[in-house]
Amino acid sequence: MAGDKTLGLVGVGNIGKHFAARLLNAGWDVLVYDRNVEAAQKAVSGGGSVAESLEELASRTETILLSLPTPQSVQAVVEEICAAEGATTKLVVDLSTTGPAVTREIAPRLSDAGIEFVGAPVSGGTANAEQGKLALMAGGPQSAFDGMKPVFDVLGKNVFYIGDDPSLGQTIKIINNTLYATSMIASCEALVYGIKAGLDAQTMLDVINTSSGRSFSTLERIPQCALDGSFPLRFSTELLHKDVKMCLDDAERIGAPMQVNPVARQFLAFAMTQGQGDRDNVEVLKFIEEWAGVELRAATTE
Repeated sequence: MAGDKTLGLVGVGNIGKHFAARLLNAGWDVLVYDRNVEAAQKAVSGGGSVAESLEELASRTETILLSLPTPQSVQAVVEEICAAEGATTKLVVDLSTTGPAVTREIAPRLSDAGIEFVGAPVSGGTANAEQGKLALMAGGPQSAFDGMKPVFDVLGKNVFYIGDDPSLGQTIKIINNTLYATSMIASCEALVYGIKAGLDAQTMLDVINTSSGRSFSTLERIPQCALDGSFPLRFSTELLHKDVKMCLDDAERIGAPMQVNPVARQFLAFAMTQGQGDRDNVEVLKFIEEWAGVELRAATTE
C-alpha cells in the first residue's frame, strides 16, 4: 500500500497540485505525471520528482493516486497503468469525480491486472484542498482504505469509508454535487429577487446564513466569489454539468425519480451554450442578473 512513503500522482490541476504540495509537506515522496510538463514540474518544486510517462510512473510506485478532470481521462490512464510493462503498481486510488458507471467498468480491469482499487472522490473545492479540509468518500476493500488512511488524513478533514463497493463513493459524490448545483442556482435566483425588491445583498446573506435557507452556496461560494464580482475559477460550469448528468443518468438507471434536479442540469447546459463552460459555475448568476435588470454585487452596501 502506501507504507513505503512513495506515492504516484497523476494529474496536478486545480486540485491535484494541492495534493502534491500537502503530501510533500507531510513527508511523502511524490512522483508526479501530468501531460502538462510545466504544471508537473511546478507541483513538485518543493521536492518530489516528475515521471516522463505513465509507464515510468507505474514501474516506480506501488500506489498511484488519480486526480483527473473527466471519466474518460480516468479510463485512459487506468488502461495505460494496466498495460504498463514492468509495473509494480498494487493499488490505484481515484480521487477524481469519475461517476459510478465508469468506476464499475475500471474496477474489474484493475482486478484482472492484480491491482486493488479504491474510489475516493473529494469535495470542498480548491481552497479546502489547499488547506487539507476536503471531505473524502472512499469505497473499496477495507484493508486498502486502512492502508491509505494516513494519506487521506493529509488531504481531507472529513474522511468517510462508504463500503467495499468502489462505486459507492462516486455515488455519494455526484449526489452531493447535484445538490450543490440545484441549491446554488436557486440561491442566485432568490438573492437577485431580493435585490430587485430592495434588499441589501449582505444583509440577505447574513439572515439566510443564520436561518434554514443556508447552504454551501450562501455560506461560502456566493460571498467569496460573487459579491465582489471576481468569480475566480474554482469549479467550471462544464465539470459541474458533467457531475449532475452522471447523477441523473444513474438515478434513471436504477429507477429513482428526479423531478427538481434536472432543472439545474438544463440551466448549466444553457450556460455552456452561451460560452460559459470553462468559467466558474457561480457565474451563471450573471444570466439571472441580466434577466432581472439588477446586479447582486453592485447592490452590496460598503
